[in-house]
Amino acid sequence: MKYELSDSTFAPIAKIYLKQEEKLRIEPGAMVYQVGEIELEGHMNSNGKKGLGGALSALGRSVTSGESFFISTATAHTDNAMIAIAPAVPGKIFPLDIAAENWCLNTGAFLASEEQVNFQMKRQKLSGALLGGTGGLFIMETSGNGQILVSAFGDIEKIELDGSQPVTIDNQHVIAWSSSLDYQIKVASGTFGFKTGEGVVNEFHGRGTVYIQTRNIESLADHIIPFLPKS
Repeated sequence: MKYELSDSTFAPIAKIYLKQEEKLRIEPGAMVYQVGEIELEGHMNSNGKKGLGGALSALGRSVTSGESFFISTATAHTDNAMIAIAPAVPGKIFPLDIAAENWCLNTGAFLASEEQVNFQMKRQKLSGALLGGTGGLFIMETSGNGQILVSAFGDIEKIELDGSQPVTIDNQHVIAWSSSLDYQIKVASGTFGFKTGEGVVNEFHGRGTVYIQTRNIESLADHIIPFLPKS
C-alpha cells in the first residue's frame, strides 16, 4: 500500500495512491476526496458469506459489536489515482503489517486495508462479551498479507509484553493487539467498577504488542452530555 499521512497531528488524513485496477477496502463514510477515476462500491460486511447467510452475518455483527453493516471497496480505473480518507474522530492513523503478524482490532479501529488482507469477526468469550463495551460480542481478526490502516482517538501508545507479567488496560482504550496474546475481559473493581469509577478492563498475557488510544470517546460523551440543551 502506497500512502502518506498529512502533517496534522490532531486530525490527519491518509492519502492512498492506487494503480489501475488496484482495490482498497475502506470503512464506509471514510472518503474525504479522490483524484482520478476511482469507483466506490458498498457491499455487506459478511466475511465472504453470500445470500441470506451473509446478510444475517453482517447484521448480527452490526447489532452486537457496532461494526458497519457495509464495507466499501475503492477500485482505481486509472494509474496514479488517489483517495484521501479519514476516521470519524480526531486522533492518530497508523499502519499495521499483516505479513509479519496477525492482529485483533477493537470496534471502530479499522480504517482501510489492501485487498490481500483478510479478516474474520471472532466471537469473544461469553462472559467478556456481555461485559465488553468496545468490541462487544465480536472483534476483527486479520490474516493474509499486506497492510491495514488503523485509527485511534487521541494519541497512540505501544505496549510490548515480554511474557513475564500481565498488562491490564481499560477496554475503551484498547485499539489493536497481537493475535498471539491471550486476554481476559473483566470488571476493574467492585460491581461494574462503581468503587473506582473504572469499568471493564482487558488483562493481556503472553508475548506480543498492544496499541492503545490515549483518549476515551465514551468518557468525552459523558462530559459533554450535561451541557447539551434539554429541549
